[in-house]
Amino acid sequence: MINGKSKFIATLNKTEDICLVSMFVAMVSIIFFQVIMRYVFNNSLYWSEELGKFIFVWISWLGISIGQRRNEHIKITLLVDRLPYTARKIMEIIADILLILICIVTLYYAVILVQTQAKVPYAGIKIKTSWGYLSLVLGCGFMSLRLIAGVVNNIKELLSKDKPPLVDGGDQ
Repeated sequence: MINGKSKFIATLNKTEDICLVSMFVAMVSIIFFQVIMRYVFNNSLYWSEELGKFIFVWISWLGISIGQRRNEHIKITLLVDRLPYTARKIMEIIADILLILICIVTLYYAVILVQTQAKVPYAGIKIKTSWGYLSLVLGCGFMSLRLIAGVVNNIKELLSKDKPPLVDGGDQ
């Protein structure tokens, strides 16, 4: 039986995946439709480029959470990989805490942007620009939650007596 926390995480993961795939399909479709309109019918749509950019921003900011979940963000680990297990975990915790702080600062200013841009519309798609900045709020919020979970897991692993074997050597 799946507990409440695991079910919430599974639902969040599935929702993120569905949203990002749907947005990607929508963005590609809109841009493709724009190209057809421009080059086949010699008539450009005034809103399609702006909507494509808008969706791309949402994909980018929501995608950071998925990148964190899959541990696919770019890292330079030349030195960290040579550290013993305990030192490596401590460095991962420090790096995650720094990222949490960056996300919190970004989140703070993103909330301010959402509030201040609530009445300013995009020129082409006629929605408020605050909807664009909301992607920063959600992206940094989800990323922060995943980073906090990563810190907790790393601390649990450090406190555990059973240390997983290292693939590339080093002490345990």
